[in-house]
Amino acid sequence: MKTIIRASLALAALLASATVSADWSANVGWASEYHFRGIFQKNSSASGGVDFEQNGFYVGTWAADVGDGLEVDGYFGYGGEFEDFGYSIGFTGYYYTGDFDDTYQEINLGGSYGPLAVDVAIGEYENFDGPTQDYTFTSVTLEGNGFYGTFGTFSQDFDGDYVELGYGTSFSEVDIGIALILANDDLIEDEDETLVFTIGKSFDLD
Repeated sequence: MKTIIRASLALAALLASATVSADWSANVGWASEYHFRGIFQKNSSASGGVDFEQNGFYVGTWAADVGDGLEVDGYFGYGGEFEDFGYSIGFTGYYYTGDFDDTYQEINLGGSYGPLAVDVAIGEYENFDGPTQDYTFTSVTLEGNGFYGTFGTFSQDFDGDYVELGYGTSFSEVDIGIALILANDDLIEDEDETLVFTIGKSFDLD
């Protein structure tokens, strides 16, 4: 299965690069603490990525410093709108150049209506030398005027949930944000409250 998924990702990237009319963009960023789905990854983490999008189809890659090497993500999918509803379906793979963590691969489903968005990830974790683990991650986000609140929860072989409350804005084409992350002890083995600052910038490569 992993070979098929990686081949599909490579094929999507190849087709994207061969398209004449393409919307290419890049991004760079920094976070005072890198947290993903409520779980701490690293203090002071830099990141960057490249994306392609056309007619709702997208493919891209993103990497972040996790201390012991890099986290390198690859993803592709499709998103669109039907009247007032938004929807998306895609795939994301999380790979690591060091021993920080092992591979995650997941199918991503999303839906939105106005300020409300629901996202579901159905995934598989290779888990080093242990048994492969299955997980489902579900999040609900409400946003407006730059403010947002997210509740996320894991099920199946993973457990735990978190709440993230934040605000983001742009100043001189630079994106800045602040977020309070509240994770429970099922998720990180100890209840935690973290204030995170982020800064980033996107670039149109066309």
